[in-house]
Amino acid sequence: MIKIVLNLILALLLWGCSAHTKPQPQNPSEIGAKIGDPVYIRIFKKEHKLELWMKVGKVYKLYKTYPILKLSGRLGPKLKEGDHQSPEGVYRITLSSLNPHSKYHLGINIGYPNLYDRKHFYTGSAIMIHGGNKSIGCFAMGDTSIEEIYRLVEAALQKGQPFVYVAIFPFRMEEDQMAKYDHYSYLHDFWKSLQNIYFIFEHEHIPPKVIVLEDRYLVEKVEEKY
Repeated sequence: MIKIVLNLILALLLWGCSAHTKPQPQNPSEIGAKIGDPVYIRIFKKEHKLELWMKVGKVYKLYKTYPILKLSGRLGPKLKEGDHQSPEGVYRITLSSLNPHSKYHLGINIGYPNLYDRKHFYTGSAIMIHGGNKSIGCFAMGDTSIEEIYRLVEAALQKGQPFVYVAIFPFRMEEDQMAKYDHYSYLHDFWKSLQNIYFIFEHEHIPPKVIVLEDRYLVEKVEEKY
């Protein structure tokens, strides 16, 4: 009898969760966008999530959140070739970044190391968002997810978006989350610069233009053209 009651309670809890979970769009038209519109990507390592945003009017709307099936390493930036670490920072994807012949189904090279990484003498190469479920520093999305991500990124670039930003954060950078990692003091300045980028987009829903000045990320202005 007790077992039956417990199973009933569990079923009700699961039903309640599913009833309040909003289904994700299956087509960009559901958010007022269309294939070829500009896109913006955010990755959250701790949460194992990749968000793909699309431009609708003057701002960007969240199209879909994809689970990252596998990433490697710990919180913090990638430092050197062979450390099996997934990077953090702001990267740019162009048409030359796309690899339709990846051994992991489809691949998108994020452009690591970027200027910030090189100024800090970080090394490494071929860090990808790709299919499959294996990772040595990359972001493995599974074949079905990478097909849609790849298609939307490629279409935006072919239609004239000069590059697609990929902003990679250690976690969702709210103040309470930052406080949990106060003991990561050696990453404080780096993460504060990423937090600024995170908050600007959270408030404006327009990807900020990110530059590297000397050895740090700075926001120059809000992107308006794409």
